[in-house]
Amino acid sequence: MASGSPAEPILYSFPSPNELVESLANFIIKAQKEAISKKGRFTVAISGGSLPSQLNALIGKPGLYWDKWHVFYADERAVPLDDPDSNHRLCTEELFSKIDIPEKNIHTLNPDLLENLDDLRDDYENELIGEFAMKNSTRYPVFDLILLGMGPDGHTASLFPGHKLLSEETSWVAWIDDSPKKPLRRITFTYLVINHAARVAFVATGEGKADVLHTVLDEPEVGLPCSRVRPSSRKLYWFVDDAASAKVELQEERVRALAEACRTRWRSRRTLCYFHVIRAP
Repeated sequence: MASGSPAEPILYSFPSPNELVESLANFIIKAQKEAISKKGRFTVAISGGSLPSQLNALIGKPGLYWDKWHVFYADERAVPLDDPDSNHRLCTEELFSKIDIPEKNIHTLNPDLLENLDDLRDDYENELIGEFAMKNSTRYPVFDLILLGMGPDGHTASLFPGHKLLSEETSWVAWIDDSPKKPLRRITFTYLVINHAARVAFVATGEGKADVLHTVLDEPEVGLPCSRVRPSSRKLYWFVDDAASAKVELQEERVRALAEACRTRWRSRRTLCYFHVIRAP
């Protein structure tokens, strides 16, 4: 795993998922604006699960320049692109089919290589090289934003607890054929990519995530995959609802000191913001 300086997470907790997705959309638009102003494009990676449905607040919002977006998948199932298990199909149904984004700007896995996971992995890594190698001076892809979900076991992307991929230190993209949940065969970004992003944002909702979110944030020494996301940029954010954050035990005095500043920034008087560090995004 990439070492880097550890990032202290900033946690935003909202009374309802609807308020969460609205503020998440504003956060993404801000990240897009900053990226386009600096380099004329916005590179973003998206994981699967429930995350694509939580991006629908972007639809119809002003200030989005979809032709500048270059979208990758933080993980993908080794299935045809129109398969019900495909993250690309889910993202298309929830978002891409409803916006005007050029098809060439959506970087999918190569469906002709599904039978050979080595070839599938290498091809997707070459997609990253093609997008980043001539545009960044760093050794690794530097996404403007990586959006991740959290599984009930603390996994993210297709990085699962106790799996050998957690210690992968050479490849940007890795394959897995023994996923604890179906489908078994997948490709995934490794921490080398995730932890070099300019910013990483997790999204988690529901009381079913309360126990694992407590472990991830309050007991990072347990080493769940989500806890291992520590971007060297030190820009790590969590967008959650109050049901998911109910058992988080962050320092309340810091919450009180910064709650008003956070509410003003996000223009929601009912938004409660938890900080591990004394700074706003």
